[in-house]
Amino acid sequence: MACIVQKVKYPSVSIITPVYNSASFIAETIRSVQAQTFDSLEMIIVDDGSTDESVAIVQSIAEHDSRIKLIRLDKNSGAAVARNAAIEAATGTYLAFLDSDDLWFPDKLIKQIRFMEKNGYDFTCTSYTKIDEKGKPLNRIIKAKNKSDYNEVLKTCPGNSTVIYNAEKLGKFKVPDIKKRNDYVLWLQVIKKSKYLFGIEEPLVSHRIRKDGLSGSKKSLVGYHWEIYREIERLSLVKSSYLITYWVFKTIFKLR
Repeated sequence: MACIVQKVKYPSVSIITPVYNSASFIAETIRSVQAQTFDSLEMIIVDDGSTDESVAIVQSIAEHDSRIKLIRLDKNSGAAVARNAAIEAATGTYLAFLDSDDLWFPDKLIKQIRFMEKNGYDFTCTSYTKIDEKGKPLNRIIKAKNKSDYNEVLKTCPGNSTVIYNAEKLGKFKVPDIKKRNDYVLWLQVIKKSKYLFGIEEPLVSHRIRKDGLSGSKKSLVGYHWEIYREIERLSLVKSSYLITYWVFKTIFKLR
């Protein structure tokens, strides 16, 4: 008698991807989603007023893959606005985040969703590697912590393109409209409700380092962190000062 293997059905995942002038990278990023061994997904790409060929590239791919959905903003409004538009349109049980120049390993989604379903986790991330603008490995792995609470996330932001959270249980969160580190504030919102962020030690994402990237200026990030701690998170002067010192130390010694 033949053995019938029943395929396990997992909940759907909505992938949130803001795009702005990413014509050099967006096709490769989309292909990394199409290569996933997990197929219950939709990729919501929000173009934030690109002036290059980003829209044309996405449209040409979307014509042949109904899972790829394009939303176009009327004007350039920033990554936070673009992410919010994608989150609002998302229909999946889980929300996953992928920047327009980063890459997922083929088994990223299946391993992470299995990890979440098996353990009942609502908020997770993974380790990731770093690549240069041309996709060349930089031989560096950023390891995810096994378990982090709010205070840990204040000191160690998960890689944006590694994060997945259960929107069905935790709800949808609005990304704050700040130019830099808006994803970081989003994770701080999520963890207040989930209590913990659980990490997978295996690297499942490649983060691309770009010379023109918003996160490239480490000095300017200090000011954004200060704004986050004092004005958004309402932390004390002492705690905010400690956290800023911690981030500066990490930057100088390249601990992250």
